[in-house]
Amino acid sequence: MEENEKVVTQADKVKEITDQLEMGIKELFHSERYKTWLDTMSRFHNYSVNNTILIAMQKPDATLVAGYNQWQKDFGRNVNKGEKAIRILAWNPRKEQVTKDVIDPETKKLVLGEDGQPKKVTETIERAGYRVANVFDVSQTDGKELPTIGGRHELIGEVKDYAEFMKALEAICAVPISYEDIQTGAKGFFSAKQNRIVVKEGMSEVQTVKTLIHEMSHQRMHSMDSDGRFKPKSTKEIEAESVAYTVCKHFGIDTSEYSFGYVAGWSADKDMQQIKTSLQAIRRTASTMIEDITKQLKELELERVDSMSVEEAAQYLAGRLDTFARETDPYDYADRVADSEAEVDTLARDLIKGGDSLDGMMEFFQSIIDDNALEADDAKMLIGEVEAFRAKFFPAEITAETEIKGELENIESAAAHDEQHAYEVGTDVHRQGVRSSVIEKLHVNQEKIAERDVAPKAPVKVQSQDKDNSL
Repeated sequence: MEENEKVVTQADKVKEITDQLEMGIKELFHSERYKTWLDTMSRFHNYSVNNTILIAMQKPDATLVAGYNQWQKDFGRNVNKGEKAIRILAWNPRKEQVTKDVIDPETKKLVLGEDGQPKKVTETIERAGYRVANVFDVSQTDGKELPTIGGRHELIGEVKDYAEFMKALEAICAVPISYEDIQTGAKGFFSAKQNRIVVKEGMSEVQTVKTLIHEMSHQRMHSMDSDGRFKPKSTKEIEAESVAYTVCKHFGIDTSEYSFGYVAGWSADKDMQQIKTSLQAIRRTASTMIEDITKQLKELELERVDSMSVEEAAQYLAGRLDTFARETDPYDYADRVADSEAEVDTLARDLIKGGDSLDGMMEFFQSIIDDNALEADDAKMLIGEVEAFRAKFFPAEITAETEIKGELENIESAAAHDEQHAYEVGTDVHRQGVRSSVIEKLHVNQEKIAERDVAPKAPVKVQSQDKDNSL
């Protein structure tokens, strides 16, 4: 190393990237750059404002990022040679030893030593810190096909599953919603004083969804009991429109008509702290709304399953199981399954009557959970759905299985006790008699299980209970 060559420390790297970030924020408020940041945030809504801006600055088309080693370990993929890393900020607290006075917990006074001076104690504390981390987008890697992570509900063009999506929005909205003939020309409004949302009736599906999300954003950020109520009207509109754009983009709703040409004028008289406060509010609100909508859509999906017959529910659940298996390990699936439709039909039949196909699937899911793999949470959820399916349509069978299992455990316990006693007595005749008795009891219980498996299952139709969704 040259004598005058400067050693670049982690602190230097952090300062360099935060300087770039500051410049990026200042340059952010041009219509297309602002939309690029919102696009990035719609894909990385759990990331901090700073890191979404850094990703948008360096690779605006990024969709899934991870570190070099994480791509190899968790995804079975390798970063392509020559790819340039995306630099972000990672949490990196540092431990530090500090010397403190000893305080008596009862008197709250200093504890003095023999020399009359305050006693001291050394403690290790954790101080906030960051480091520069290198990540790569999936487009910069090659290898094993990625599983579908999560369950993005695609709503493109005319808003697929419009009624379901609107139900989800209405369910997570904290205030009443009404659809009225608004004469002022506005598409909708949130009244903080009346604490309600009004949406213009008769609009297209896309426009209705966009408007409702916009007004719900106002309600979440600018209601009478929030700090946001004191913000200027222009700031409120920027924040609500930005959240609406991000949420719509995440769920695949057409966002081509959105324009943010006015953000440059809005940001001109704002200091950096005001701008960061708004960006953080936008990110936080968009993230929680996306999570709330996703959760509600899943609950509505389960309600829809409740109205199905046993055959319909089995076919639906079999499709979900098959899709998960195919996306989790596509290579194994391709080797094992020749006809996907036939595989789904087999799983559906096994869900009703039991069978090797379903047993193998459950063992596969359990192995994913035991390995704490990336898809473990999804595997747990699907196992739960299978258990819920059986509890709903075959409750008596589950009770019988529990009873049989209990009987078998009692028999095995008694057999172990009797055999031990036989060996202690030491008579061959006694041992033979005990074994014959145990075998006979096991045969009886195996016949019970066989009768259960071949017994005809009457289709069960569960009537749906309509819920009053009026507002």
